[in-house]
Amino acid sequence: ANRESGDEKRMKEVGGVKVKGLQQQLVVFKLCGEDFGVNIMQVRGIIGKESIISVPNAPPFVKGVINLRGQITTIIDLKEKLGLELNGESEKSEERVIVVEDGGNTVGILVDAVTEVMYLAESEIDEVPPMIKQNMGAEYLMGVGKLPDRLLILIDLKRILNSNSNSNSSKERESEEMKILT
Repeated sequence: ANRESGDEKRMKEVGGVKVKGLQQQLVVFKLCGEDFGVNIMQVRGIIGKESIISVPNAPPFVKGVINLRGQITTIIDLKEKLGLELNGESEKSEERVIVVEDGGNTVGILVDAVTEVMYLAESEIDEVPPMIKQNMGAEYLMGVGKLPDRLLILIDLKRILNSNSNSNSSKERESEEMKILT
């Protein structure tokens, strides 16, 4: 008789690997030396940084456009969009573009480097501390992943693309900026 232990019953197979409990598969990337993660279901692909053509009068976070398999695709600098300090420590040769599809529009998100694809158990994800969420108005923060050697900030790229993270007085400008993206 083949009997399974309680742990084995809770295990499920994901991509040929047995994992325990509910898991999220994440694409992990670096911005300004910090680790960020995004659910792999939001990612359509990862490409090297190509020749980006600047667009006159574009918002500061729009780096420009590229030709992605025959489709003109807007490239957004995630550091600029999130208001992160540009500390110059990123290795330009490591830069990657994470391709996201949002409402039928394809958008590229420029990051310093894509470091890994990993599984993270739901039990290893904490809520974003309320003080951070309230003060930053950061509706795009999904949680904080606790890894043995570091923390991982989990974000929702689609919410970032559609966020009005700027002050209320600039909602009209943000709306205009989003029209450029679509």
